[in-house]
Amino acid sequence: MRTSTPLIGTWSLIDWYNQTDTGQRLHPLGTNATGYISYSQDGFVFVHLMASDRVLFAENDPFGGTVAEEAAAFKTQITYAGRYEYHGDHVIHHVTQASFPNWIGTDQVRQVEFIGRNLRLSAENAAFQGQKVTAFVEWKRATT
Repeated sequence: MRTSTPLIGTWSLIDWYNQTDTGQRLHPLGTNATGYISYSQDGFVFVHLMASDRVLFAENDPFGGTVAEEAAAFKTQITYAGRYEYHGDHVIHHVTQASFPNWIGTDQVRQVEFIGRNLRLSAENAAFQGQKVTAFVEWKRATT
């Protein structure tokens, strides 16, 4: 599948916040989170977001962390990938791989808004720590 959309390319995270119905903004990975989203021309999306202050494991072994180290690592990042469909005002991410296993096999719908040269993706009624929020993720074109 060859796609031509204004999403194509790699975007760098500006901000991710979840807004409650009272207007409170919550930053799941902190106010200095980092990350990328990349939309390929052949129809794939790859997303990785992480806290900027992640704690290192005691051992230099990605599968050798303690239970506490692994739990902290899991809670300070989120990643997923799959195919996508762009529909102008929204994009559907067909998730096939994800750090959060409940997303595997699901369609993650994001509203699309271009603000100047930046991109804002949002999702209403997202579950976050026991409450429903609207998630906003803001991106700018990645540079080398």
